[in-house]
Amino acid sequence: MKIVIINYGAGNIQSIMFAIERLGYKAVLSNDPDEIKAADKVIFPGVGEASYAMKMLKESGLDTLIPTLKQPVFGICLGMQLMCNHSEEGDTKGLGIFDVNVVKFSKKVKVPQMGWNVIYNLKSDLFKGIAEKEYMYLVHSFYAPICAETIATTDYELEYSSALENDNFYGTQFHPEKSGDVGEKILDNFLKL
Repeated sequence: MKIVIINYGAGNIQSIMFAIERLGYKAVLSNDPDEIKAADKVIFPGVGEASYAMKMLKESGLDTLIPTLKQPVFGICLGMQLMCNHSEEGDTKGLGIFDVNVVKFSKKVKVPQMGWNVIYNLKSDLFKGIAEKEYMYLVHSFYAPICAETIATTDYELEYSSALENDNFYGTQFHPEKSGDVGEKILDNFLKL
C-alpha cells in the first residue's frame, strides 16, 4: 500500500510518520501531484495558521488537486479545517470538501482548547471498534460546527464536529497520532478503508 503524507510546510508530520510506522506501514512525504494522485491513501496534516497554510497549498497547486482525489484522504486538525468552506482564522477560503465554515471559540472559554477531551456520537467505519467517549488529544482555537457531515462530536463550550466525512474524505479535529493506542486504531482503520 502506498501512503502519502502531503508535505506543504505545515507541521506535525514526523509524529504521523512514526505512528504509521508503529502500525507496520511505510509512508512517504510528498508535494508532487503525480505521486499524491498515485497513492492508495493520502494524509493531509496541519498545524499552524489557516491563511498561511492555504497560501502554501496554492503555491504548490495542491489547493486544486486535493478536492479531486478519489482515494481515501484523511485531514488532521488544520488539515480538516482547510477542507471546509471557510475559516474565520485569517478569513481563509477553504477547499470546500466539507460543507461547513470554521469559527472561533468565544472568549468565555480558554483558547486554545488544549489537552484531552472525549469524542462521542461516532458514525463511521473510521471508528470501527472504538468505544463512545474515548479521550483524544486536541489543540485548537477554531472549530467546525455540527453539520450533516459530522461523524464524531466533542463538547467544549458547545458541541462541535471532532470528525467529518464526505465520500472518500475524512477529517479529525483531534490528533490520532498523539492520542495513544485508540488514536492509532483510528489511523489504522483509515488505512484499512
